[in-house]
Amino acid sequence: MQSTLAKLALCRTAAMGGRRYRCGKCDSECTVYNSCGDRHCPQCSGARRADWLTSTAKLLLPDIDYFQVVFTIPEKLSSLALGNRREMYDLLFHSAWQSLSAVLAKEQGFEASAAMVLHTWNQKLEPHAHVHAVVPGGGPSLQGTRRWVKSRRPNVRQCDGRYLVNADDLRAAFRATFLNGLRRLHRRGDLKLEGDWEFLQDVAAFEAWLKPLEDVTWVAYIEPPPTKQSTPEHVLKYLARYLTGGPISDRRLISHENGDVTFWARTGTATGGDDRREPLTLAGTEFVRRWSLQILPKNYTKTRRFGGYSNRQCKRSIEECRTLLLKAGIPPAPGAVPSSMPDAAASATSDEGGTREPTEPCCPACGSLMQCIAAEDRTSWRIVMHSPCRPLWYTDA
Repeated sequence: MQSTLAKLALCRTAAMGGRRYRCGKCDSECTVYNSCGDRHCPQCSGARRADWLTSTAKLLLPDIDYFQVVFTIPEKLSSLALGNRREMYDLLFHSAWQSLSAVLAKEQGFEASAAMVLHTWNQKLEPHAHVHAVVPGGGPSLQGTRRWVKSRRPNVRQCDGRYLVNADDLRAAFRATFLNGLRRLHRRGDLKLEGDWEFLQDVAAFEAWLKPLEDVTWVAYIEPPPTKQSTPEHVLKYLARYLTGGPISDRRLISHENGDVTFWARTGTATGGDDRREPLTLAGTEFVRRWSLQILPKNYTKTRRFGGYSNRQCKRSIEECRTLLLKAGIPPAPGAVPSSMPDAAASATSDEGGTREPTEPCCPACGSLMQCIAAEDRTSWRIVMHSPCRPLWYTDA
């Protein structure tokens, strides 16, 4: 956590090295410092978001309705998740997929696919672990001769493009799958239960603590396309904003005065979001604490693909889907089928990866393109963090 904050503090400063540019028209010069490349940095990783959006858009098929499905763990589990991030976030991903694919198979009878993105915060920067999934409303049939099947309401012959699967069944399946997985982690001793959580090491105490969660409705929210004119790219662009850059964008910040930070936050509690916003003010230390809670474990992959979108099946699945759609009278979209699909892990971000540095900036004086006259590679973090350039509060511990 300290290392991440230190990198963000040094982003695009002299400590990172940079490039010197000169304008050939007016001889003005300027220096563009290198970025830190950390995926949590608000100034970095725009290129990574664009790469994810481009690669995921290649999975989209013509004349198919795409749904956004959100799976959220109850607030009671948020603190436990903070102490066991990798285990709990992995469980969230797999529980969401297992419940989604099982309910779709049982009710709709087609092979499911999903691209998922992990979010760990709410608008107030409080812990709020959930995954957003982009799910096509159709797929190859699982029984009989392979054909294309569209999702439709039970006992209704016509598909209106507004229905994916029974939400109550999905919520129940998600709850059961996650709680069973949590019990499995506890039996194997994979959960860190120390301090205030030490009493949960006892099996009976853990079961008693979990029992109330079996009697509440969990959140598995299904959002259909808002309008007939909506495209799946709209959903992808929404998710891409949260891939990198931390839990809050600069445009939500209002002020930093007298040690307090004020920012915009949505006020509604309704499932699916609320557009109403109001200013929220936190002490600077509390703002940093909440922001830091969203730092992911090192090299943790927060974008994953399942079913027909998984790396192992993607090429075969997309080709088969196009063939079945053609048989159903739906022509393929312009463009060839990619010979290979991008690796989900490669599309995700890591703390150690770099970003594309700007090239040939425009002259701030006359607007002409500038030329690079000197370049200095980004200094290694080991050197930077043992130099006078490191933040005063940074320690080696």
